[in-house]
Amino acid sequence: MKKLILSAFAILTSLALLAGCGKASGSGASGSDRKTFTVGFDAEFPPYGYMDDKGEYKGFDLDLAQEVCNRKGWELKKQPIDWDAKDMELSSGAIDCIWNGFTIQGREDSYTWTIPYVDNSQVFVVKTDSGIKTPADLAGKKVGVQKDSSALAALEGDSKDLADTFEELVQYADYNMGFMDLEAGAINAIAIDIGVANYQIAQKGDGYVILDEQLASEQYGVGFLKGNTELKDEVEAVLKEMADDGTILKIAKEYSDFGMEEAICIGK
Repeated sequence: MKKLILSAFAILTSLALLAGCGKASGSGASGSDRKTFTVGFDAEFPPYGYMDDKGEYKGFDLDLAQEVCNRKGWELKKQPIDWDAKDMELSSGAIDCIWNGFTIQGREDSYTWTIPYVDNSQVFVVKTDSGIKTPADLAGKKVGVQKDSSALAALEGDSKDLADTFEELVQYADYNMGFMDLEAGAINAIAIDIGVANYQIAQKGDGYVILDEQLASEQYGVGFLKGNTELKDEVEAVLKEMADDGTILKIAKEYSDFGMEEAICIGK
């Protein structure tokens, strides 16, 4: 009998320890139990998320996430992901959210979203000496776009009639590869988010220009697993605080070369 009592006590102790482990840091924890906050992002999507010359991940969205974590007492984990695998990463719990210039429009029912914080547009970038002045001039031309991007969604949706005039719509894993082909003359234009376009042009010099006529307009939000309203509400509340006290605008000024100050829509 004594052995049975000791065995039962050992089992109960083990279960208690396991229950405690279930509240450890990482995806699934919330409120005061949360120790870490893992953000999934495309590491080749400046100025929102990218690797700098020192090999460190930085960007406007990552800076916002860091400030949220500072205020919540969380440790930020920056998790670069394959953009095509973002849904798998989120549903598996490998990341807590997708925060990287993530478009709400067209995905409203696929994720639980914060309120929008950035207004964004899709534009075309061409070489300055290309002779291309309007999207209509892209007829019979090769146009590049990133896979699963907002620009691609626009060209396959509302702007499909325009895309049908292209000789070819070339899809890339990331925009760095697209700009390499644009520079080499393998394509004639790139359809891209305006913030990323401004960054790329700032890096590459005066050889490129953004067409005046936009492809589409959209808004960015932070996307959480469908139904995860608790964590969304926590992050959103801090974002609102940051908007009210001017912190978001202060961070945006660090990316003024990319027009981030004008793009901020939260709190307006």
